[in-house]
Parts: sequence; structure tokens; C-alpha cells
Amino acid sequence: MASRVRTTGFGVLLTTLLVAGPVFAQVKDPKSVQPSTPKAIPQAPEKLPKIGADKVRGLDFLFGALKAAPDEASAKHVEGRIWAQWSQTQSDTAALLMTRAKTALDAKQIDVSVKLLSAVIKLKPDYIEGWNRRATLYYLQNDYTRALEDIEQVLAREPRHFGALAGLGMIMQEFGDDKRALEAYRKALAVNPHLEKVPDLVKSLTEKVEGRDI
Repeated sequence: MASRVRTTGFGVLLTTLLVAGPVFAQVKDPKSVQPSTPKAIPQAPEKLPKIGADKVRGLDFLFGALKAAPDEASAKHVEGRIWAQWSQTQSDTAALLMTRAKTALDAKQIDVSVKLLSAVIKLKPDYIEGWNRRATLYYLQNDYTRALEDIEQVLAREPRHFGALAGLGMIMQEFGDDKRALEAYRKALAVNPHLEKVPDLVKSLTEKVEGRDI
């Protein structure tokens, strides 16, 4: 694992949480709950657009376009292009392993998928989507300590990764830390105002954490 990546912002928070991992492990036994779909964690679309033109414009342009999107359809189009950038790899081996990891996941072979993604990360430690997908699988297995470790790696490389930020919020909710969950969700929305379900989570947590307006 590339543990020497510079840690700032959320990385500091995650490091603190990981040190306290054994305490959080008491909240939910990973083996006591069956994996469920992470409904609030944004996922890459099944079919990603081609990104030839986006290489020139880059992610900064796309994130600006995402914030300025006039409607949901436009936002989803730009979001897909961002996912395409994140998912691209110049390594044919990494791409093949990612495909096999998805096939294993579709077959509900989560452990196999995790091993394949671990091979991707070992081969290409700077490939963001390898870390992000493995974090999601750890979340599905209720292995929140490892999920947090992978989220830290994602955000160290791409602090605007709204999928990882939303995932962080969900884990914080599982820990009962509504304040940090709210912070993570707000950061995700600041990057991508068009996320599904996250605005409702922010609204409910804001009322819970900060109280209703009088």
C-alpha cells in the first residue's frame, strides 16, 4: 500500500479514525451483517463515454462544467466523462484485471473481486479507481477500517472524488458520527451538486446535528 502519500485535510481525519479503529469495530461486527448495496455512494456508469477530447480539457474543466450544469441530464453527461477519466488506465494488464474484478462482483464473488483489485493497486498504485472500487467492496463487507484506508488513498490523489467523499459520509454514519458524516456529504455536494440521495442526507443530518431553524 502506498502509505507514504502526503496526507492533508481529510487524510488527517482518516488517520485519526484509523488509529481508533478497534473502538469503531465494536459498532458492527463485519460478519454479522450481509452485504448490501451502497445506495448513496455514486458509482461509475456501466457504459463510459470516450474521453479523447477530455484529455485536452482535463478534469478541472469538467468539474467546472459539472457545477454549471443547467439540468440533471447535462450533469449526468459531464459526470460520466469524469468517471471515464478516473477509470482510464494506460496499462492493459490493469484494465484486464479491472474487467475481471467486475465480472467477479457481478457473480457475487466479492472476495475474488477484492483480490483482483488488490493486484491492480499493487501494479498501479496511483490508479484512483482501483482504490475506490476496493473501498466500495470493503464497505459492502462491512470492513470499514480497510474501506477508510482506501478512501484515504483516493482522496490523497483526488480530493474532489465525490464517490469517495460520499462513501466516507456513509461510514461516518455507521460509526454514529453524524457531524463528520455531514461534513463529508457537504464536501461531496460542493464538488458535485447533482448527486442523488446525498442532498436528502445532508438535510436530515443538518437538522440532527445543527438543529432546526427557530
